[in-house]
Amino acid sequence: MDYPRPIRTDIDWSALSFGFMPTRSHIAFHWKDGAWDKGELRTDPHISMSIAATCLHYGQACFEGMKAFRCKDGKVRVFRPWENIKRMNRTGHQLLHPEIPEEMYLEAIHRVVLDNIDYVPPCESGGSMYIRPLFIGTGPQIGVSPATEYDFLIMVMPVGAYYKEGLKGVPALVIEDFDRAAPKGMGQFKVAGNYGASLMPAKLAKKAGFPIPLFLDPREHKYIDEFGTSNFLAITKDGKYVTSDSPSILPSVTNMSLMQVARDLGITVEKRPIVAEEELPTFAEVDACGTAVVITPISSVTIHGKVIEYGHECGPVSQKLYDRLTGIQRGELEDTHGWLYTI
Repeated sequence: MDYPRPIRTDIDWSALSFGFMPTRSHIAFHWKDGAWDKGELRTDPHISMSIAATCLHYGQACFEGMKAFRCKDGKVRVFRPWENIKRMNRTGHQLLHPEIPEEMYLEAIHRVVLDNIDYVPPCESGGSMYIRPLFIGTGPQIGVSPATEYDFLIMVMPVGAYYKEGLKGVPALVIEDFDRAAPKGMGQFKVAGNYGASLMPAKLAKKAGFPIPLFLDPREHKYIDEFGTSNFLAITKDGKYVTSDSPSILPSVTNMSLMQVARDLGITVEKRPIVAEEELPTFAEVDACGTAVVITPISSVTIHGKVIEYGHECGPVSQKLYDRLTGIQRGELEDTHGWLYTI
């Protein structure tokens, strides 16, 4: 595949972290009077909006996250963008945003990735291009009501592999004094406010030596919801894949994909309520899963002062799931489900 620009030689691909890096451009679309414009690529990484924009006052802001990979055959492919547009429109519907047509969404991804194609890391680096769509109310509004104008933007940047020396476990702490979301609230949507709500408990957990907070359901504080930025999954001692079913957690595209990979491998998948105190001691492996890392092994979970150990290395089943999914993403294994969108 001949792309307009070769891979950049002025970036140390081995030193990339998961962080912001300016690239050539982002893409921006504007909605007004019931219609979207044609969108444009912009080189200035700053945006301008009214001081009365609803995203600043009334929380009309949502976003997505996905990745593009430079595969072994040289082609660049995006992982399951169709699921991200479904989720963004589901969130947008809750925030009273206008709908983004799937065709426009895919065109936007294609244009901005292609314009920054030289920033997609080489396959052997283990890195990828992170794609961040942002959908915000920008029309000025002082009364509490939806905006009259909206911006849909996508920024892209190269990011490195989270675990350059293999998957290593980290300890998690069950959060007892905070809720990530309200019962029947916005927990199932990828709104900016959900992440604002997680900042303080995450800070307190890290201060206590726990990189990852684990939240319980906001109604009874009995069932596992999700980690601060990732879904929860566990492998039982008899080899089943178990993940939380709750109305207040975000449906993860990564978790959805891992569940399908598990089924492909003949693993029984259970999506159901998980009683935290009773079931955490019964699991053989526990992981956080999300776009940034795919799988983060959890070495221990501390709940009500009790420490439940799972080991510092990634469990054998979790490692198999990780290898299978990342192999598909990087074009090393056959994409039997049609998950990859080629740029």
